[in-house]
Amino acid sequence: MNALNREDALRLAAQLVMIDIPGTALDPATEDLLARYPLRAVCLFRRNLSGVDGTRALNAALQARLGPKALIAIDQEGGAVSRATFIPVAPSAMALGAIGSAARAEQIGAAVARGLAHLGVNWNFAPVLDVNNNPANPVIGERSFSEHPDDVARLASAWMAGSLREGVACCVKHFPGHGDTHEDSHHALPQVNKSLDELEALELRPFRALKNQAPALMTAHIVYPQLDAELPATLSRFFLTELLRQRIGFQGVVITDALMMRAIADRWGHAKAAVLALQAGADLVLAQGTVDEQVATLGAVADALQDGRLPLESAQQAVARVDALAERYPVSLRDYAQGQRADDEALMHATCAEALTTLRGARAPLGALRVITQKSVISDGVSEAGLSADEVATLWSPGTDIEWFHVPDLGTLQATDIPRDGRTNVLVSNRRGRYPGAANWPIDLHIALWNPFQALDVPTPTVLSWGYQRPMLAALRRWLAGDLTAQGRAPVAALEL
Repeated sequence: MNALNREDALRLAAQLVMIDIPGTALDPATEDLLARYPLRAVCLFRRNLSGVDGTRALNAALQARLGPKALIAIDQEGGAVSRATFIPVAPSAMALGAIGSAARAEQIGAAVARGLAHLGVNWNFAPVLDVNNNPANPVIGERSFSEHPDDVARLASAWMAGSLREGVACCVKHFPGHGDTHEDSHHALPQVNKSLDELEALELRPFRALKNQAPALMTAHIVYPQLDAELPATLSRFFLTELLRQRIGFQGVVITDALMMRAIADRWGHAKAAVLALQAGADLVLAQGTVDEQVATLGAVADALQDGRLPLESAQQAVARVDALAERYPVSLRDYAQGQRADDEALMHATCAEALTTLRGARAPLGALRVITQKSVISDGVSEAGLSADEVATLWSPGTDIEWFHVPDLGTLQATDIPRDGRTNVLVSNRRGRYPGAANWPIDLHIALWNPFQALDVPTPTVLSWGYQRPMLAALRRWLAGDLTAQGRAPVAALEL
């Protein structure tokens, strides 16, 4: 058993746990939690953000309570996974893949970091190293740079270099690779039946290439039955210690993906999973949930520290790695000069315009249009909510002859629902899901705002924006008005149509 009293065990446990908070300010329950336990790491989500001033105020309060080694993290990958939309929003990874320029990727990584540092964020859970080798993947898609692992490594390395230069830590994800799943680990426990040799040939190559550059890495909630038949990588000592630490030689911080995701929570529960992950070799567990659930996680980790299931030496090594990350990328509220911000916004717009990609000879439609789109699209739990039909309408200038065709769910659309009467039928895909059975839809132009692989389902002229945030929509407006020629090239062979 470790010679720790309860107070010391809880104090140490608090250094191994990252929490989330419920709102845009510190509520009394969170204030009490932070007063009772010396927590030092918080992950922010869209619900925590209230514009530049509000977010800076929240992070100032967090910094005051978490201390000088605070880690305030966020998912700001670019594209659909952009929690903060009131700073310059980056194109998605796949948009950068459509350009292929490492120099541009580095510029984007730096610009993202400048915006985050202004908000008081010092850790970005990006870039994604998953290889885009499965068009049916329900959760990666445009979040991946390419289907070629060496291009993933090249562009991610450049993106990360820009961010690190600006003082914001990165976190590559999702080890050992989430690109070849058919399920979303937010909702189920995926399995990938690959051998270690197969992983080494594809998924692991970017992680190996960037092992010395990446200051941190996030795990994947995926079971690889040939390598660990029982536990997902997040909870597997084979993956986190034997493979990642010993064979690959990664020395940075290892943080879990969120333990509240159903792949983990439904089977092990938050508290038990936290202990298993730390035993497996994680340094920090992402323990979202209510205050009671977070307290239960802290208690479970403290129990494991006291009874020896979690060795004191291993926990101290984990804390040392997390300390080093916080010291290398200290949290602050940095200034953001108006001219620099304007330059960064212009960079995002120019990059999204350059990434715009057309397939099958797509051209801007003329004459009378019928625009078919989903009325509203909620968040899928990973990406931000898709565009509403009202927002889709802003793609065309006022006065354009458009008959609007709003449906509650594009996934249930049938060919017989779509009129064919002389108007040009334009499908605007504002949702992520694919379209099985859509091969005979009478569509003249498909605008895929989110999931580029929808182009495989609707065999018609298509334009890919690689995302639906402000700069991507601006590029689309220019293309639809005939003022922009699409220059991008899809970084996956399946879309070279």
